[in-house]
Amino acid sequence: MVRPHLPLNALRAFEASARHLSFTRAAVELCVTQAAVSHQVKLLETRLNVTLFKRLPRGLMITPEGEALLPVLRDSFDRMADMLERFEAGHVRDVLMIGAVGTFAVGWLLPRLPDFQQKHPFIELRLSTNNNRVDMAAEGLDYAIRFGNGAWHGTEAVHLFPAPLSVLCIPSIADGLREPADLVNHTLLRSYRTDEWTAWFAAAGVAFPAPLAKGMVFDSSLAMMQAALQGAGVALAPPLMFGRELASGDIRQPFAVTASVGSYWLTHLKSRYPTPAMAAFRDWILEVAALETAA
Repeated sequence: MVRPHLPLNALRAFEASARHLSFTRAAVELCVTQAAVSHQVKLLETRLNVTLFKRLPRGLMITPEGEALLPVLRDSFDRMADMLERFEAGHVRDVLMIGAVGTFAVGWLLPRLPDFQQKHPFIELRLSTNNNRVDMAAEGLDYAIRFGNGAWHGTEAVHLFPAPLSVLCIPSIADGLREPADLVNHTLLRSYRTDEWTAWFAAAGVAFPAPLAKGMVFDSSLAMMQAALQGAGVALAPPLMFGRELASGDIRQPFAVTASVGSYWLTHLKSRYPTPAMAAFRDWILEVAALETAA
């Protein structure tokens, strides 16, 4: 494709003016005069044979033609700026997009990320959190770390480690629990996976006819634990992800009984060809997970 000559100065002048709706503020951003910005926008309007702004006594009003042009320019300039920022000390920093269940991100991944960043200083990791429901293609993710059985359509899943669930609650509630059956007198906080309390009571050997009859429902263990910390009820969550709260004594695990309902998995789309940055992260997280599981 042979591109026509692009009037970059005029395009920058228009894009800045459209964001500020002011030639004066655009001039300050671009370090030129107000007259220079106005002149460049006028040149662009002449070239396109359209009016991009209506000049008002106090500022500008963008026209429909200007509104059509602005998103394309904003995206293009943002992408160029992002690319230039990735160069550092003679290297280009690879960008790695990771989505993770919020509980995993806060309880396990974040404390260990400094080690990855030290070993791979030219990989820029961008982390987003979710509630285990994620569209990897739409969000542009290289990897998604999920909780479940490893079966997600169109993805390749690598097992990280299991995360069995157990009862977690504040000390004042834990002090009143002598056996699992005592939980019948307390509010049971629930996740959207309705079988978790049933599985835990079965593992405890307790016949509990309706464990899901009451209690708030949460889309993440992270939010559930915040409710438990405030005394709203008893949570069923993976102790492995809440080691700091358990170590501090803010939360207790009154029973050793656990229920295994899933594991954490590193997943990527089968259609996504692994990049060097993806390979580096995969090798790192599998090594750390294996070492900690063996310990």
